[in-house]
Amino acid sequence: MYYVYILQSTKDGKLYTGFTSDLKKRLKEHSSAGVKSTKHRLPLKLIYYEAYWNRADAESREKFLKSGSGKRYIKKQLTNYFRDT
Repeated sequence: MYYVYILQSTKDGKLYTGFTSDLKKRLKEHSSAGVKSTKHRLPLKLIYYEAYWNRADAESREKFLKSGSGKRYIKKQLTNYFRDT
């Protein structure tokens, strides 16, 4: 199983999108400042994830969610979350 996930920094509100085959392990790496791109944005919270059987499908979805269209999709999908935070 592969996961595409989105984290939000509670420090600056910015989003980070990634993919992994072990979501729990990857979240621990992020939380312990073990990921270069997010270590200065701690603490982080998981706000969204999707699961895929196929690695290529997950990589493709991650690429889409990082695009302008993908960012708009997430903002629309999580409208209530962003309104409430």
